[in-house]
Amino acid sequence: MDDHVVVLGAGIAGLLAARVLAERFERVTLVERDVPAEDGPAFRPGVPQSRHVHVLWSRGVRLLDELLPGVTGEVLARGGRLLESPGDLLWLSPADWFGKVPGAQILVAGRELLDWSVRRAVLADPRITFRPGCEATALVPDTAHRAVIGVRVRERTSAEPPGPAADGRTPTKGPAAGRSGRSGRSGRAGRGDGRIDAALVVDATGRTSKAPVWLAEAGWPAPAVTRYDSHLAYSSRYFRAPPHDGRAWEAMYVQGRPDLPRGAVLAPQDGGRWLVTLVGNGRHAPPTRAEEFLGYARSLRSPALYDAVREAEPLTAPTGFRHTANEWRHYERLADWPHGFVVLGDAACRFNPVYGHGMTVAALAAQALREVLASLEPREVPAASRRIQRRTAAAAAVAWQIATSEDLRYPETEGPAPDRMTRVLQRYMSRVMVAANTDPAVSGRFFGVLSLTEPPGTLLAPAVMLRVLSKWRLPAAPETSDYPLVR
Repeated sequence: MDDHVVVLGAGIAGLLAARVLAERFERVTLVERDVPAEDGPAFRPGVPQSRHVHVLWSRGVRLLDELLPGVTGEVLARGGRLLESPGDLLWLSPADWFGKVPGAQILVAGRELLDWSVRRAVLADPRITFRPGCEATALVPDTAHRAVIGVRVRERTSAEPPGPAADGRTPTKGPAAGRSGRSGRSGRAGRGDGRIDAALVVDATGRTSKAPVWLAEAGWPAPAVTRYDSHLAYSSRYFRAPPHDGRAWEAMYVQGRPDLPRGAVLAPQDGGRWLVTLVGNGRHAPPTRAEEFLGYARSLRSPALYDAVREAEPLTAPTGFRHTANEWRHYERLADWPHGFVVLGDAACRFNPVYGHGMTVAALAAQALREVLASLEPREVPAASRRIQRRTAAAAAVAWQIATSEDLRYPETEGPAPDRMTRVLQRYMSRVMVAANTDPAVSGRFFGVLSLTEPPGTLLAPAVMLRVLSKWRLPAAPETSDYPLVR
């Protein structure tokens, strides 16, 4: 089976991994528990967070274009938007409103649209076979207990419903094959358990990954886990976008902070819609009752977002999401690691989604996988699984640092206490935010780090530190105006 690999999970991480593996292996089987809609973007249960605002930072956009040329153009043609942040984004940071400063590009689009576009592009490769409606249940170890040589699967029955679409429409049933005759088994009723043999099995099943259980059942150790939970909650609702009345913004972000951990994002979507996501920590969790949605928006640090949507026509009821903890399963630390097995994406490391890094990190992991594979023959890949695990895990390090250090500002966050260095960096980053609001030199570096384009050390360069410290007397959490004074 040296020419065959299996990827579990057809989210962004799994799709991009399949794309990269198809460059080196003759056959790639992509196994997905859901049966995605075939004729257009639609909600599927395996990506419950797709009902909420998603952004792809500029680093992720570039990597996506490298891996799948033309896919970003398709997303834009179907209603996605490429915006400048903060130029096109009315953003109230913890310090103040961002002025006209340089930032980074973001691709703003519905997660259903992004997934559908990427899936179509990936499945256009004849080396990739898609098996929707197929659930992985266990790993298959070799007799010497050194390697994973396959995966056990269960065909789901067609009676298991796909769930309602995020915009209130019923999704089309059927496999998103991307081309005729390549969809594998497509959700037909009751074919029972089976086994797929492969030289390499990649788990990209996301937050619900069963890899620790599978490893333990096969006799390998489970990984240590580091977890930080700020108890962030989402509530999102679609609105019909009103006519563009000359407003100076395309999207909006009213950010919370520890003294008022409530915020909201408004983002344009395909189909002439706005998606509004309310966010709050702990007891400030946003409501999911329609009659309370606008009241929560009115309680934010600025009434700007409430004023924008209060007369807009709601298209859906609010939808909540609560599984937002940062969790790193440290597979890369295990000394006893099987050949032929790799865990990628949220299955290995997931972040508080409020920072918008999940899809960009998935693209970075695919890039890291591609770089390792370039130096290996296909028959050498299984034995290099531990090296691949370490390289792909490293792609998450900066996003993890950003998410956990920011979450630790909130008293209700559960997890290891911050060390002295983290507390010092938190205070310094508060000053960076103050400077970035108005200073182009600092803003450019800040957004370079936030978009995962530049390393965090960029913000510690002497020239940047001097500019940051020159504004040391300005308050880090001041009272701010309802709207920016100058825009």
